[in-house]
Amino acid sequence: MEPELAFLPWEIPLEQWSEELVVALPRGISRHVVRFVRINGRVYAVKEIEQYYASREYALLHELLDRDVPTVSPVAVISERMDSYGEQLPSALITEHLKFSLPYRALFSSSLRLDTASRLLDALAVLLVQLHLAGFSWNDCSLSNTLFRRDAGAFAAYLVDAETGELHEKLSDGQRAYDLETAATNVAGELLDLQAGGRLHEGIDPIEVGVSLHERYAKLWKELKRTLVISRADRFELEAQIRRLNDLGFDVAELQVTTGQEKDQVVVTPKVVDPGHHMRRLLRLTGIDAEEQQARRLLNDLDSYRYKIESGPDDEEFAAHRWVNDRFEKVMEKVPYDMRRKLEPAQIFHEVLEHRWFMSERAGSSVKFEDAVDDYIENVLSKKPDEQSVLGARVGNANDTTQELLLHLPHEDEY
Repeated sequence: MEPELAFLPWEIPLEQWSEELVVALPRGISRHVVRFVRINGRVYAVKEIEQYYASREYALLHELLDRDVPTVSPVAVISERMDSYGEQLPSALITEHLKFSLPYRALFSSSLRLDTASRLLDALAVLLVQLHLAGFSWNDCSLSNTLFRRDAGAFAAYLVDAETGELHEKLSDGQRAYDLETAATNVAGELLDLQAGGRLHEGIDPIEVGVSLHERYAKLWKELKRTLVISRADRFELEAQIRRLNDLGFDVAELQVTTGQEKDQVVVTPKVVDPGHHMRRLLRLTGIDAEEQQARRLLNDLDSYRYKIESGPDDEEFAAHRWVNDRFEKVMEKVPYDMRRKLEPAQIFHEVLEHRWFMSERAGSSVKFEDAVDDYIENVLSKKPDEQSVLGARVGNANDTTQELLLHLPHEDEY
């Protein structure tokens, strides 16, 4: 803890702290008085709360961090506060402010893009599932008790208020159902409040959003309850789960691996991303310029490849360099020169991955990558027309679609 925190004016109620002392940051709706202070370049959130609840929440936040749940970091509890008249003041819970995070009221507005709002709600569903998997019953899940952070195109939700929560070894179905129903009701109510104030995008239906939280949670819970036990040589089940998460609209943030004698236990953690995220990440890591869905598929293979070579989370760039040499370039080298005009390299690699997936699905286990490449070239790529001849060369005005299409039509003497 920063020693200077002890010298803040704890004898004064938080709501009376001077403007020179506090930092003006967006605050969510809270039943308690909350203020932000900056000390030595770091920002801290200070919440006035009774001693019992301050100590309890401090301990809960620590335990949640130990269980790798996204939440704010507890710093200290200030107790036995007295004002200048000797009257007792509530205790104060200090947490470290989550950089670049915002409360929902600063995000959900009429100017927020509809798809972005949807992704933020997806992030809330991810957080709720992660909490339940950790045995935490929130009991007051709401947008108000959540902070949202955007990092390089990815969205994440963080628990910011654990006051009403309870930690258990494992939650019952009834506890999860109660938490989910509370969350759906609270979210709908908070969005209705924004709607009444003219701050909600007209395309967002508060009731529909609240109800949809049930379905999204249920599908995500089912996927994340799976603990895969696989070998590094046969990653078919891992790839299958990643594809199912993709179909639900989620991507993979990380793989948690517990190594056994013969096989590994793998836990997949999802993330929510903004459109264009995959293109930017692939270009940054590999220099490959691809369309969004191509990039997503290639990155899935890269992440699976990192598991195969036992690359840690800090070795992403190193693993990407190896992946380009061992996977991407090897495929391009196998493609005969006269077939390279058929498709762009990124599309060829994407189709190889899809071809291998269907071969593995039929076989019930991972087909060797090299075998899939050979089979794809011989039975799929060889039968495709050249992409350039199909698309034609763009001439004249770049927007003149009619002129471009005319290039594809045969002349009379070609019939």
